[in-house]
Amino acid sequence: MSLKFFHILFISISILLNFLFSYWAQKNYFASNDSTYIYYMVFSIIAIFLLSYYGIKFLKKFKNFSNI
Repeated sequence: MSLKFFHILFISISILLNFLFSYWAQKNYFASNDSTYIYYMVFSIIAIFLLSYYGIKFLKKFKNFSNI
């Protein structure tokens, strides 16, 4: 497993976990009306966008990189 593949995999899993965390926060907000969950959801959505941006930049920078 190359370092590039591991990096892409790690970013993808992090984005997926942030989606799940955002869903969990939204679900708990509607159940309890506690505003803390809104903050969790907003920060998670921001993290999704930042990780996506980072992943795209990483792919563009290392698209010709190969491990032998």
